[in-house]
Amino acid sequence: MGGLTGDLWQSVWLTIELASITTVILLALGTPLAWWLARSKAWWTEAVAAVIALPLVLPPTVLGFYLLVALGPDGPGGVIAGAWGGRTLAFTFEGLVFGSVLYSMPFVVQPIRNAFAAIGDRPIEVAATLRASPRRAFWTVAVPLARPGFLTGAVLGFAHTVGEFGLVLMIGGNIPGRTKVLSVAIFDYVEASQWREANILASGMVIFAFAIILTITLIEKRGARTGR
Repeated sequence: MGGLTGDLWQSVWLTIELASITTVILLALGTPLAWWLARSKAWWTEAVAAVIALPLVLPPTVLGFYLLVALGPDGPGGVIAGAWGGRTLAFTFEGLVFGSVLYSMPFVVQPIRNAFAAIGDRPIEVAATLRASPRRAFWTVAVPLARPGFLTGAVLGFAHTVGEFGLVLMIGGNIPGRTKVLSVAIFDYVEASQWREANILASGMVIFAFAIILTITLIEKRGARTGR
């Protein structure tokens, strides 16, 4: 591995940490949001869904630009950072987490929403006739039935965060040990014409992407068998 060792493993663990924290936050925020989107009859439900889905079509640099403004010294991020003596959330790990949550939100919310929608009203109505409260019905009926959606959302959210580049480069920069994730490390190696190192990392990302696609396919097949 030669010159890869130090910087590589630092970037690997930073990427895993970022993706793990982002996925946990997305599951916590995305579950009630997906439930509301799946159950709401309000006319503006799809408008909210469209806002959540914006990262799917927006160039990462556009979202990164607005996040950079929001996280900077003159934005809300500067106010929040001031609580512990900082000036900005831009170019910090915390800023990367915030940006990653927004950027990967649709990849977690949509599969969970689809899973909740597929359940239909019948199981919840049956739970209600058995005197289960709405909260109890949600946790004991809806969540277990939507398990494939949760697994797919978690895998996609984690993988999408690992693969981020444009957004993390804009709001996080390239600070070793703080914001230099794997995608940025590959960019660095290419710019420095270190093709061997770039190829090692890129090959690892290709294998990772294949494993993610295979995992999602198996989850969906298992969910389909369970449904039948």
